[in-house]
Amino acid sequence: MAQTQPLATPDASLLRRAFALASAARRRGDRPFGAVVAAPEGAVLAEAGSTQGASGGGTLAHSEMNALAALQAAGVPRAQLAAATIYSSGEPCAMCAAAIFYSGIGRVVYGLSGAAILHLRNARPETAGLSLSCRAVLESAAAPPCVIGPCLEEEGAEPHLGYWEAGPA
Repeated sequence: MAQTQPLATPDASLLRRAFALASAARRRGDRPFGAVVAAPEGAVLAEAGSTQGASGGGTLAHSEMNALAALQAAGVPRAQLAAATIYSSGEPCAMCAAAIFYSGIGRVVYGLSGAAILHLRNARPETAGLSLSCRAVLESAAAPPCVIGPCLEEEGAEPHLGYWEAGPA
C-alpha cells in the first residue's frame, strides 16, 4: 500500500464515515465504496454508498456519483460546494474525479489508493479500468481542487477484504 498521509481529527472522522458506508454497501451486496460530502465545519451535505451490485445501480453508480446526485437533488449551491470536501473510501476513479471537479467541490480526501484497490481486486489488464489517478485528473484543471490521500489505508482496506474473491472483478 502507498504511504498514508497524516490526517486531522475532523477529516479522519468523516473519512471513517465513508468507510462505514463502504461496509454498509458491501452488506447490501454492492461494491464496498462510500463517499461523504461535508461543509468546512463538518456538517454532512450528502453521503452515499456504491449501488453497483445487488442494488442494480449500473456502471455509473459509484459512491461519489451517488453522493453528487444527492447534492444536486438537495439543491446545494455551487458556492457552498467550493468550500466543501468529499471524503471517498477509495481513490476516486477518473470518471468520479472529473464529476467532482465539475460539481465545484474544492477538496478531496480519500482512503485507499487506486493501486491498493487494484491489488485487492486482483485486477487483470482487461479488468483494471483506466490507469489515470484522481490526482492526475484533478491537477489537469485550471483551478484544481486540493487532493489529500491516501489516508488510513489499513482501515480503508477492511470493507474490501474477501469481497473481490467472491464478488465481481
